Amino acid sequence: MDQGVVEEWLSEFKTLPDSAVSNYAASLRDKGALVPALYKVIRENYSDLLEPVCHQLFEFYRSGEPQLQRFTLQFLPELLWSLLSVSAARDPHTSGCIEALLLGIYNLEIVDKDGQSKILSFTVPSLSKPSVYHEPSAIGSIALTEGALANHGLSRVVYSGPHLQRETFTAQNRFEVLTFLLLCYNAALSYMTSTSLQSLCQLSSRVCICGYPRQQMRRYKGISTRLTVTSEFLVQLITGIHYALCNGEVELGSKALDDVLYRAQLELFPEALLVGNAIKSSLHGAALKSNNKEGARSIQVEITPTSSRISRNAVTSLSIRGHRWKRHGKTRTQEEKNKVKCRDTTVGIQVTELSHTRAALFSQTTDKAGKLQPSASLMSRFQLPFFIS
Repeated sequence: MDQGVVEEWLSEFKTLPDSAVSNYAASLRDKGALVPALYKVIRENYSDLLEPVCHQLFEFYRSGEPQLQRFTLQFLPELLWSLLSVSAARDPHTSGCIEALLLGIYNLEIVDKDGQSKILSFTVPSLSKPSVYHEPSAIGSIALTEGALANHGLSRVVYSGPHLQRETFTAQNRFEVLTFLLLCYNAALSYMTSTSLQSLCQLSSRVCICGYPRQQMRRYKGISTRLTVTSEFLVQLITGIHYALCNGEVELGSKALDDVLYRAQLELFPEALLVGNAIKSSLHGAALKSNNKEGARSIQVEITPTSSRISRNAVTSLSIRGHRWKRHGKTRTQEEKNKVKCRDTTVGIQVTELSHTRAALFSQTTDKAGKLQPSASLMSRFQLPFFIS
């Protein structure tokens, strides 16, 4: 039955006119038996339908229709595992059509519509602005040094490319090509089905544990040869695993993330360890969606509040007074008011007495020269020296 579904799919696209490609691409989602049948063909390396299936998938991707390209990309994790497992078994004759498909997709993606090499750009997130992996409020206050102020608001852009055309896989360029293909797959993650996400998690676990003691713990009975990986390849795997974790594949995603971190620790890959542990920490204690696999696709992040944090946390004289009021109470008690009133009255009496005293000292008549002379009684009372005219 599966073979008949695949053969019908192979024949109908060949006779399809160009004007009907869009409608045909939209109708593929309604063929529920087609995708499982294609997965079965890809997993059987010696199937007679493997070569025409790979050729058809390449024609889908070369057509330029976005829906047909996404249809091909959903099988990418399974195609990668087929290629790596066959390479580990040292039987390259059974993977020739898969190699041609993957190289064809790679060569199409590294050039633009005019045939010029693409240069991809990536903006590195700043710690002062929220991103998928961090929230500025959780980091704490950042010292306002001269260097921090100079770099505030500036974005660092990293460029990738131009990439070279590849005609065949070698030991030197294999993971360079596969990493770029995973980058293209991750760019379309929101369109991938749950079956494709499960295949990605299985690929991640198998690549990282084959040939290591953890393979026995996972009870995987496939190949036992260790597969060479790179740090960049693991980072792309972790990116896809993060999305799968937040969109229904909690069990498989958690195992895959642990397996990738296990391999990154053995290989001492700092980039993979940094990204993997950051995702693991961000998901710690979070309520992941394990049941709703067909709902809205998303990645869980902390949402930045709309109100400004700076205005609330700025240290001003008003905030200091407000803090003091909160500490000692916002309203004065009646007893405190009476104490303040008595203290003000006492100060007023002292000031009044001093004013009267000064007035009495100099209330006497002036002498012949016109100088003001204090009275003798006040001088003796306050022990003032006699003024000599």
